Amino acid sequence: MSQPIHIVGGGLAGSEAAWQAATLGARVVLHEMRSVRGTDAHKTDALAELVCSNSFRSDDWQNNAVGLLHEEMRRAGSLIMRAADAHKLPAGGALAVDRDGFAQCVTQALEEHDRIDIVREEVAGLPPPEWGSTIVATGPLTSASLANSIRAETGEDALSFFDAIAPIVHRDSIDLSVAWFQSRYDKKGPGGGDADYINCPLDATQYKAFVAALLAGEKTSFKEWEASTPYFEGCLPIEVMAARGEETLRFGPMKPVGLRDPRTGHQPHAVVQLRQDNALGTLWNMVGFQTKLKHGEQTRIFKAIPGLENASFARLGGLHRNTFINSPRLLDDRLRLKSRPALRFAGQITGVEGYLESAAIGLLAGRFAAADIAGHLAVAPPATTALGALLGHITGGADAKTFQPMNINYGLLPDLEFSTRIRGRDRKRAMSERALADIDRWLGIDRAAAE
Repeated sequence: MSQPIHIVGGGLAGSEAAWQAATLGARVVLHEMRSVRGTDAHKTDALAELVCSNSFRSDDWQNNAVGLLHEEMRRAGSLIMRAADAHKLPAGGALAVDRDGFAQCVTQALEEHDRIDIVREEVAGLPPPEWGSTIVATGPLTSASLANSIRAETGEDALSFFDAIAPIVHRDSIDLSVAWFQSRYDKKGPGGGDADYINCPLDATQYKAFVAALLAGEKTSFKEWEASTPYFEGCLPIEVMAARGEETLRFGPMKPVGLRDPRTGHQPHAVVQLRQDNALGTLWNMVGFQTKLKHGEQTRIFKAIPGLENASFARLGGLHRNTFINSPRLLDDRLRLKSRPALRFAGQITGVEGYLESAAIGLLAGRFAAADIAGHLAVAPPATTALGALLGHITGGADAKTFQPMNINYGLLPDLEFSTRIRGRDRKRAMSERALADIDRWLGIDRAAAE
């Protein structure tokens, strides 16, 4: 029997890598330290636990690159997408999930797979060479001991940034005589209808007072060694956004466009949106409200939002340090460490940002490792696909000197031929259709026969 593939880390990337490799016939040993040792952000020992938002963002493959990535992963047999689809919640055009049901679904599938063994232990340093093919998918909260081992192996300092967590509110504490249900532009989504968000309106005076309170509120202080760590632009704390200008939040998480206050019949000056966070509908996440405010300040400031005066918080916001490697310099185009090819990296530690991006790199790492074990040539997906574009970016497409975490976006895909003739939504749809045709060919799928 062939040697197993070892995977270190049971988050989204490690779980997806294990599933893909085992599905392709490889034996897998998945090492997860939680239950033996916790982290600053996780609350359970479930595999693929979601520690920040419960949203996988847009599920529209025709007009959104994230939705395209969803569809490509579904076609590749993704466990993460299967669990997300099974536990989706109402969220307008987004794919949001019941976080507990989702994690339990992933955990059960991996525990029941006859080619996967799950070992609860901390891997404190780089895996030993005798393990052979190994995938490090320890995520943004990689332990200091492992991070130091990576640094010693590569000679490169790990790059770091802060990621912030948004508060969660108990549904029955929201005043629905002020707040109302509506999705932006009344858009229907994969998990529900056209009224999937709770909206709390602010007029101009209330908005200005809210911004002033954010700026004046007492924040979490950083340790000396954390002070120079940059934020990721796609997940800025709201008070950091507010400091960039009084109107910044109105063009970000508090934008009112596509919404109408039923009490006035007009678009409000600004809006705070909450999205369902669990299947029972008892918990609601404050969308885009990741924060480094101290807990007492969060309670005081957020209760000034109309509709949240009596809010009861199931979880307040927080801040944690994320770590990623300089992948364009350190990894080859099959996610192997150049100095030690038996060792692959996957997930957020490679410098992708977002749940699905992390799982996507896990999907590829699992497939590449399984091909190696079987003695086959690991073929990368075409650059015209979301999977291929994301892989290409982190393994050479990005400038190693200025490398920062990246979400999937159409700008990573090569342009269409005769692209000057196609604009706007038609251009995105054409790029998505090209991507799905190419991913089917890469996967060996006859779409007509499959349908």
